Order: sequence, then C-alpha cells, then structure tokens
Amino acid sequence: MNIIFYDFRDAEEEYFKHHPNDDFDIKFIKSALNDNTEVDEHDSAETSIISIFMTSQITSTVLDKFKNLRIIATRTTGYDHIDIDECAKRNIRVLNVEHYGKSSVTEFTIGMMITLIRNVVPAVRDMRSENINTQNYIGRDLKALKLGVIGTGAIGSSVCKVCRSFGMEILANDKQKNPDITGIVEYVDFQTLLKNADIITLHIPYTKEAYHMIGDNEFSEMKNGVYLINTARGELIDTAALYNALEKNKIAGCALDVQECENIIVNNDENLVSIINKTDKNCIQKAVITQKLAESDRVIMTPHIAYNTVDAINTILDVTFSNIRDSLKGENSTNRVV
Repeated sequence: MNIIFYDFRDAEEEYFKHHPNDDFDIKFIKSALNDNTEVDEHDSAETSIISIFMTSQITSTVLDKFKNLRIIATRTTGYDHIDIDECAKRNIRVLNVEHYGKSSVTEFTIGMMITLIRNVVPAVRDMRSENINTQNYIGRDLKALKLGVIGTGAIGSSVCKVCRSFGMEILANDKQKNPDITGIVEYVDFQTLLKNADIITLHIPYTKEAYHMIGDNEFSEMKNGVYLINTARGELIDTAALYNALEKNKIAGCALDVQECENIIVNNDENLVSIINKTDKNCIQKAVITQKLAESDRVIMTPHIAYNTVDAINTILDVTFSNIRDSLKGENSTNRVV
C-alpha cells in the first residue's frame, strides 16, 4: 500500500528508524498538503492513503489530486482542517488520533498556569536586562484561585485532577459530566463558570457551534483580572475581543498555544506575499491582532506545541498505523471519523 506522509517533521524521523512498517511503501514530504500542492502522476494514481497534520487543509481541490484515495489518517484529534462531507461523498475514510496528548497537554497547561500567575515572563525579561524590581513579580498561590475548566474529556479531566492536588476549587462545564472526576469538581452552567473562575482553561474540540464561544459578551461576564489559557483551538476565542479585554485590563494574562487562522500564522513553508494573496482579509486582520497580542508581556504565545513531546509523538504514530491497519482489515475503529 502506498502512503504519503505530509507535514513530516524532524521529530517523527526517530520513530521510523525503529518502526520500519515494511508492509507499506511510505513517501515522506515535509510540506503541508493544500490546494497549491503539486502531485505528480504516479502519486496521484498510486497513493491510496495519506497522513496529514493540522497544517494541511483538505478540500475538494486537494481530493481531486488523488485518483484512488481510500484513507486520510490525520495525526491529530481535531479534524476541522478536513472537508468531512466531501470525503463522505467520495467514500474516503477519515481516521484521527484521540487522547494522545493527555499527559503532555495537561502538563503544558499547568506549566502555563504557573508561569502566568507567578509573572515568570516579565521576571525573565528583567533579569536579562538587569532591570529588576521584585515588586513587579508578586504572584498568587494556585490554591487561592478558583479554576474554571471548559471541557472535561480526557485532557480536561486530567487537568482537574492535577489542579485538585494543588488544593484548587474547580468549576467545570461540559455537555456531559465525566464520572471520573466526581467529587473533584462542581459542574456549573457556562455563565456561572465565567463569573466565578479566576483562571479559565479550554479543553473542548472545535465545532462550528463553538466558534467564538468566548467573545465580548463572555469577557464582560468574567472577573476583573482573570487568567485565560487555550490549548484547544484558536477559533474558540474571538481574537479581537481578547485583545480588547487585555487592553482594558479585564484579562490579567493569557496563554495561547493555538490561534485563529493558525495555518497562516505558523506557516513557514511559503513567503508572506504568497500567504497574503490566497488568504481572506478577515484572516489577515486576525493575524495582525495576534501579532499585537504576542508583543504583550501578559501574553504567552506558543506555536501549537502543548502536545509536542517524544512520548506523545510516538503514541500518535503508533495509533495512526493501528488505525490504518484496522481500517484496511475492515474492522471498525473508535478513531474513525467518517
């Protein structure tokens, strides 16, 4: 079976040294797959499986490039970068990887939480410039703050358990209660969480219904001086509203591992002119605001790396190949999206 791995990263190379997967003919391409990607005749005709990461964008135009495509295996949990409806029409199976980042994203979230409330970023900056004023770095104890967790799946519930060990009171919001955290959290409605949490962290998948679930109205409901952490998807937060809240000091600080229009913000494969020419104005405006946010000492911004550990990457690849093999055998997989 011919597979093309797009978005192939240096961090994944070590895995393949120890896991040759001889039953597949694998081609590795470091660039993302999108409408502008050129696919030669051989790959177009012979490739039955492609594996991608979140930086690829699978549209009908992309699908037209492959004549015999049977499976798309995304090495992510989210799949909003794939036109699911179009894949279903063409009888192309879409497979994802769930829960791979439970430990890594949990640890990253806690790290960002502590970094924010202990003012680590300005302290590091001032140490480098030899302009130190310890009064500027007075922080808070986690146990003195109330945590609001939006989304209590594998990662959200893990965050709850760790934060409870710090002695934090935890408010949670989700469509379904997770029995694994019974007695650890208090489930409340969305507005109650917004009004009462000192720190809010997002751990829900992105859907069209969740687009800008936090905007101007939601920021107005929050406490003054709240901290916000997003390791889920950038589109959950209205970037312009976040910038306004930060400017008005409604937000004491935020940590953003994900951003709106992330594919153009973290895309190093193309030059700026090329990106601008093919990007709608709305996305360009969001990218400009995101850059302004990144310049603030009260904002920690990282390029979607919360999951990015050797252990998580190995798990992603293990599950990806397991998904593909199960699918080829005709077995139902819990990781089959369509």
